[in-house]
Amino acid sequence: MVAVSAPHERHTRRGLTLAGLVLALAMAALEATVVATAMPTVTGDLGGIQYYSWVTNAYLITSAITVPMFGKLADLHGRKPVLLAGIAIFLLGSAASGAATSMPALIAFRAIQGLGAGAMQPMPLTIIGDIYGIEERSRLQGLFGAAWGFFGLVGPIIGGVIVENVSWRWVFYMNLPFGVAAAALVMTALHERVEKQKRRLDLVGAFLLAAFVTALLLASSGVHDAAEWAYVLATVLLLGAFLFVERRAEEPLLPLSLFTRRVIALSSAIGAVIGGAMIAILTYVPLYIQGVRGGTPTQAGSSITPMLITWPIASTLSGRILPRVGFRALVRFGMGCTAVAAVALPFVAEQGPLALRVVTGIFGLGMGAANTALIISVQTAVRWEQRGVATASTMFFRTIGGAVAVGVMGGVIVSALAKDTSLPKDAASRALSREGMSAIGPDVVQRISGLLAEGLGTAFWMIAGLGVTAFVAALFFPDVPLAKPAAKEAPASSAGSS
Repeated sequence: MVAVSAPHERHTRRGLTLAGLVLALAMAALEATVVATAMPTVTGDLGGIQYYSWVTNAYLITSAITVPMFGKLADLHGRKPVLLAGIAIFLLGSAASGAATSMPALIAFRAIQGLGAGAMQPMPLTIIGDIYGIEERSRLQGLFGAAWGFFGLVGPIIGGVIVENVSWRWVFYMNLPFGVAAAALVMTALHERVEKQKRRLDLVGAFLLAAFVTALLLASSGVHDAAEWAYVLATVLLLGAFLFVERRAEEPLLPLSLFTRRVIALSSAIGAVIGGAMIAILTYVPLYIQGVRGGTPTQAGSSITPMLITWPIASTLSGRILPRVGFRALVRFGMGCTAVAAVALPFVAEQGPLALRVVTGIFGLGMGAANTALIISVQTAVRWEQRGVATASTMFFRTIGGAVAVGVMGGVIVSALAKDTSLPKDAASRALSREGMSAIGPDVVQRISGLLAEGLGTAFWMIAGLGVTAFVAALFFPDVPLAKPAAKEAPASSAGSS
């Protein structure tokens, strides 16, 4: 028996609700691109380049852990309160991140942001699945992709201008007005009927999942030497314990039965692999432009901007043609484009920003084409009361893939920098800011640039491997019907007001 019914469509104002959901996703888009653009400058200001990947990873860890938790809570208690709580936590983390005075503090505040993002990522897509039918949903996925692309497009540009002319702190404060507006719209326009039933949340499963993800990321970072095998062993044991608990839980956090369905299993696998490539590109291409090529923050941001132009274009087009061509064709085409871009990345990086823009543009084209099909195919494969956790599970694996990839590549880069033991302490961090470069001298800057080029070159080859792996997995994606009986069990949504 489900604990939550669909939003009460006679009272839900779908147009205003949609606007609030778009704004919520806009914050996530700004977060992904503005912070990636600002990170070289942040590191130059606060120091601690050895923590570079952990500023991203702290956000990814907590969002990965909480995505399935919030997805389950939404199925039990309603989408609206979960989304509003996520926005509030995210804004708290944003304000604190802007005020951070050290890299460890920034990492902690980014972890708070990630807690909120764990609700903000799956809830808009889940709510869209509740209040719109599949044909409308496919078009709206295109709209959401366009919104993501627009805010992602202006994010690096505005972020670069802010970093150069004001302060990197304002790239975090930018989230605040969007969050307040999104919360106000959702609070007033979306209405749900929640059945008051007592349900037991899988707290043991949540704890084990959090511990497993943390151990996995510590094991994959590659910078712990003697402790490495202890983290690997802990990862294996915690995974086994989590699977044991989930098989026996009354209300499992991540129902394992979902992954017996080929479409969900493959969507999760593809999401994990391509999510790793995507987050790695967003994190390390700007570092390459600024740390190796000597570019400005604006140039670093513009290197990933094409991804955020082609993504919404492809997403809009794929949403319109999905009812005609089906899921599988779009997934295969999209992963083919991302594979081409990923393989090209290590070859063209040395040719400069223009070549990198072409590569990131092709990568975004593939992501936009495949993303809509992957999400809707998963939602189509499950009953209404499983839609929240099913949508969240696919995002969980994408986030985990991104966190692991960034952690592993961060370890590779730190190891490359450690090869030159004669470098002054924190010299690599200072080489990312104009003031720092003038303080350490051109000879040291050149040595650091060479070491960064070596580490990032290896990271780019790893991205190429991820792109090829995702494409191979896409070749096995099943031919999912556009409408399954499970999807028809969802309450009708056509009566909602616009």
